[in-house]
Order: sequence, then structure tokens, then C-alpha cells
Amino acid sequence: MKVYIVGGAVRDRLLGLPVRDRDWVVVGATPEQMLAQGFRQVGKDFPVFLHPRTKEEYALARTERKVAAGYHGFTMHASPEVTLEEDLMRRDLTINAMAQTENGELIDPYDGAEDLRRRVLRHVSPAFSEDPVRILRLARFAARFAPLGFTVAPKTVALMQNMVRAGEGDALVPERVWQELERALGEARPSAFFETLRSCNALAVLFPELDRLWGVPQPEKWHPEIDTGIHTMLVLEAAARLTDDRAVRFAALTHDLGKGTTPREEWPRHIAHEQRSAGLVTELCRRLRVPTEYRELALVTARHHGQCHDALKMRPSTVLRLLEALDAFRRPQRFEQFLLACEADFRGRPGYEELEYPQPEKLRRAQQAAAAVSGAELAQAGFTGKALGDELARLRAQAIAALEAA
Repeated sequence: MKVYIVGGAVRDRLLGLPVRDRDWVVVGATPEQMLAQGFRQVGKDFPVFLHPRTKEEYALARTERKVAAGYHGFTMHASPEVTLEEDLMRRDLTINAMAQTENGELIDPYDGAEDLRRRVLRHVSPAFSEDPVRILRLARFAARFAPLGFTVAPKTVALMQNMVRAGEGDALVPERVWQELERALGEARPSAFFETLRSCNALAVLFPELDRLWGVPQPEKWHPEIDTGIHTMLVLEAAARLTDDRAVRFAALTHDLGKGTTPREEWPRHIAHEQRSAGLVTELCRRLRVPTEYRELALVTARHHGQCHDALKMRPSTVLRLLEALDAFRRPQRFEQFLLACEADFRGRPGYEELEYPQPEKLRRAQQAAAAVSGAELAQAGFTGKALGDELARLRAQAIAALEAA
């Protein structure tokens, strides 16, 4: 029995990055031997065991063979005869197909260390094409490592394009697509996830609402980048600079989906795109089974980001209606998330990255002033029903107006 540390732990150690999780491969062992040493098997059909003390995962060396379409269509073979090189060959990228012995000796049969040096994401073997999830995983690694200068090898892009043409992307279930998307939103450069998918034509299959944004123009006066797809990626990157909150990043990503359905004869204007965006957000979230927290923030951002940008020109009563539409009094935390997404939209344009954007502070102060007006006190004063609501709105608008007069 020989034990090796494999995968991300080896990769990150060579890159000088923190090693968060360690995975091990065991060569030359049987399940019975693992259990006899106190390991606990995880699952019934998968040869992975938890170490009795560290709880780290130890997997028996195995091979995989494609027998049907999709990412469930594999048979797995684990036995003491499977070599370390055979186990590493089934992995997705060369930088994930390295191993180290317990004393630190590097085993690198597929030149992963050289690809780390060259900053290349490259598939290990043609078997990459057997699992469509690997397209998503590679795109997520692109989002993680793009700041370090990593790019995808041209032959790997071509391989993924062939996979998409063969319909492999259609086999991906919504839950797995969302899982990889959500993880990508938390990476250092999330836009690289979508740009990588677009480079192999998978974006049109998995996220057609996003893919159709490229090539759609916007008024150059307000959008020096002109192209809506480029703008969306710039907004996503602005959100990534502003916050680690993945829900905010998702709202930034989806805020302008409606511009992709604007009739060509109306270009570069996009009349009423906010409501179309909200409808497309609803459909996207339904299809991918997006969690409620993400969906609700994305919807209010799609509907109301334009009003946030116009906040300095609004009358107090209009500001109050916006705050009510945002449910800002009952959900102040989501209100703050909304303001961040709107700021990302403002800054997602060349030349706007460092400009002042006072609108969030105006709306924040308006929310605080209006929230200080107590509906309970009005009820104690005898107001009820519609009269209570009207008086509360009047006093809250008055409180907002007092801010501007001060």
C-alpha cells in the first residue's frame, strides 16, 4: 500500500497558495484493508474513505470508462492493480494531475508543473471530453487563476467546442450548473468563468440570456464600452471589487438581461428593459433553481437600478416610493446589497471606476430618516387603515424633504 497527496493541494503548494483541503490516493489497497486500519467508507459504491483521526479523504486508485451520455454515464474500476499514473490520467487538468509522496517527492507524469509555470489550463487526455461538468470546472478554474495570468490552452478550447457541438452541455442538470456558477461568483475574477464558456460556445447553451448580450449596443454617451456583454462583465468585475457577497455579484451579472431582447430598430436605446430584465431573471432562476435570496435581490436590482441612478433628481415622494418598492424598511440588509449592485453598475464602465457615486448615500440617509417616523405612534394617535398609511407616507416624505433642505 502506497499513499500520495494529490490534486489541488499539490497544485496550490507549488503556486505558493494556502492549502485548504488535502486529498489522498491509495495505491495497492483493497476496501477491506482500509477498513481494517480504521478508515470509514463514504458511500457504498465509491472507494473513498475518511481517515480515523484527520477525517481527510483517502480514495483508492481507480479508472473510469464512459458508457453512456452525460456525466453520470461512467463505470468505475478500483483495484490494487490500478497505478498512480492511471488514476491521475482520469483527472481533468494537468495542474490537477500531480501527486506527492508523504515525504514531498513530486510525481508529475503529465507535465502539470510545467503548465503551472507557463500559466496554462490544459486537459490531461482526450477523456476530458467524456464529462461535460469539466467544461464548467475549467471555467471556474479560469475565474480563480486568471489574476495569476492563466489562460486556457487552444487545444483544450477546441476540445470543449467539440463537446458542445456533440450536445454534451445538454446533459448538465440545473443543480450542477448552479453549483458551479455560484462557486465561480466567489472566485477572484468571476467574469473569466463566463468568458471561458463563451469561448467554447457553452454560454449560449447554458445561459442564453447572457450570451445574447454580446453585440447589442448601448448609447456611447453613457456607455463608452458600447457593447452590453462587455458592460455586463465590467459590472461583474466592479461588484467583485466592492464585495465578496455572491448574491450581489449575481444581481450585478443579471441586471441588464432585458437589453438582449430589445428590438434592433430601437438600438442603441433600451426602453423598458428593466421589466424585461426582471422577467428573464425570473426564468433563469426558475430553470437553474436559484436560491430565493439570490433571486429576490436580482429581481429588485433588475427592476430598480435605473431609479437608483436617478436618485439625485427624484422628489421626496418618488424616493419614498422607491424605498417602499425595495422593501427597504423591513429588509435593510437587502437594501444595502441593492445599493452595492447599483454602484457596480455605475462603475462597470471605462472611466467611471473611481468617480463619485453619491446616490447610495442619499438613499441610505432617506431610508434612515423615513424609518424614524413611527407607524405605531400614528396608530396610538388614532389613525387606522388607509388614513394611517396616507399619514405615514406624508410624514416620511416630509422627513426625506427635510434632508434636502438642511
